[in-house]
Amino acid sequence: MRNLISALQFITILPLGKTRDFDAPKMVPYFPLVGILLGLIVALFDAAVAKFWAPPIAALLDVILLAVLSAAFHLDGLADTADGLLSSRPRDEALAIMKDSRIGTMGLVAILFGLSLKWGGIAGLNSQRAIVLIAVPAYARSAILLGMRYLPYGRADGTGKPFFDRKLALQHFWGLALSVCISFGLGLKAIWFNLCFVVLVCLILGFYKRRLGSITGDMLGAMVEIIEAGLFLLISFAAPW
Repeated sequence: MRNLISALQFITILPLGKTRDFDAPKMVPYFPLVGILLGLIVALFDAAVAKFWAPPIAALLDVILLAVLSAAFHLDGLADTADGLLSSRPRDEALAIMKDSRIGTMGLVAILFGLSLKWGGIAGLNSQRAIVLIAVPAYARSAILLGMRYLPYGRADGTGKPFFDRKLALQHFWGLALSVCISFGLGLKAIWFNLCFVVLVCLILGFYKRRLGSITGDMLGAMVEIIEAGLFLLISFAAPW
């Protein structure tokens, strides 16, 4: 329970007290469970606001709530990653750009595109909305584990380095297995949903490997945002099934 609370304190703004000393590698397997809890909150919120507003407005409020719950933590990573990796600069310069606290044009555009795709995807859902709202944040945060498992940390020192101190083993992916179980609630759409997740993860990690040969905390945050936006968009494509 302590590691779950630490994970919630680290990547959400849920009122669970001040962040104490934590064992970074031990909290990592709980990230998918954090995603499930965030998804449950958003799904309950969506059910409530849908009684008062049309689906597109409810979708907009869902996107805002998801960003607020994570304190825009992953959005910041998306902006920094876009500024650095899309700059066509050499590896060291790209890493330096990502470390800069200022946001550039590419970062701003990436945030706008990502939030817009999430809104469009959620607004396009006409069935099984609650399951999708729970599953997508869970899968997005499960992707953090895959990034840590398959790519080395890209900085000699940094805030994300403690999370890479121990290599993740198969048993640490129980949260992803739980997320997959939730996706079965989508019926046949679960096949499409999981296929989209695998393809998105492979494309992102393949790009990261070619571009830098490694990964950083910002790049992990960008993964969360890209996969959330991509899954919401692609599952709404399958909505008429």
